[in-house]
Amino acid sequence: MSVVLSWLGHASFRLSNSLTLYIDPWQIDGEPHDGDVVLISHGHYDHLSREDIRSVMKEDGRVLASEDAVKELGFGEVILPGQTVEVAGLRVTGHRAYNEAKEFHPKENNWLGFLLEMDGKKIYYAGDTDVIEESEQLQELDLLLVPVGGTFTFDAEQAAETSNRLKPRKAIPYHWGEVVGNRKDATKFAKKCEVPVEVLSPMDYLSL
Repeated sequence: MSVVLSWLGHASFRLSNSLTLYIDPWQIDGEPHDGDVVLISHGHYDHLSREDIRSVMKEDGRVLASEDAVKELGFGEVILPGQTVEVAGLRVTGHRAYNEAKEFHPKENNWLGFLLEMDGKKIYYAGDTDVIEESEQLQELDLLLVPVGGTFTFDAEQAAETSNRLKPRKAIPYHWGEVVGNRKDATKFAKKCEVPVEVLSPMDYLSL
């Protein structure tokens, strides 16, 4: 079964195969209530939205989130960097996401990116991060989801440099169009990349 990925805007994604997974749902239209698993990378308002989590998750859905997010929500399961959780054939491994030279995302907060393994596909959601050594160990990625907006994360050029080192089969830019960044950042990223890039519009989807 293929994995279908939709970019929901900003830093939010929906992935589905035999189950449905959301990452950092924010400003979701409607109440789909189809999420078997909801991943929350950290507690900033544009990544952690109680209302949106409630609107996407099934009644028996699971929330896997950073420690601060679980504390704020009052529900969910903590996942830490380096920890792997398996759910019905899905493997989720927490990876560090942080800034080294900026104050927005401190390393000690244990905020997250996620390595997802679904139906034999390896998908890495980098989270709100800059260039960090922890990402260099990742290999044979089918898809890299990478922020490009700058200010709080990679800018387009830094994101392209990381993509070129990791050599995924395909890369998708996010963290643009809301808060910081715009389509020019996504386009610049695509031009700088040596790997195939898909620049999506909100609600666009692709199959892996």
